[in-house]
Amino acid sequence: MKIRKQNYGDKNLVGKNIERIRKEKGIKQKDFIAQIQIMGCDMNPTSYSKLEGQLRNATDKEVFVIAKILGVAMEELF
Repeated sequence: MKIRKQNYGDKNLVGKNIERIRKEKGIKQKDFIAQIQIMGCDMNPTSYSKLEGQLRNATDKEVFVIAKILGVAMEELF
């Protein structure tokens, strides 16, 4: 598991928790992005990395889809 090179930003509240839960479940970032895309969210690796790093805002659709893929309530991401 890679260690984050950059500090977290302040653009969203969910990124750090998404990263933590994804890693706890043993899901690789590239596989997770593929699942997000299958669920109808247009997201590329750079955009997803910025979301996890809290360097960009997360849309409501992204939070909904990510929670569904991770099998958690949306509130758990906050």
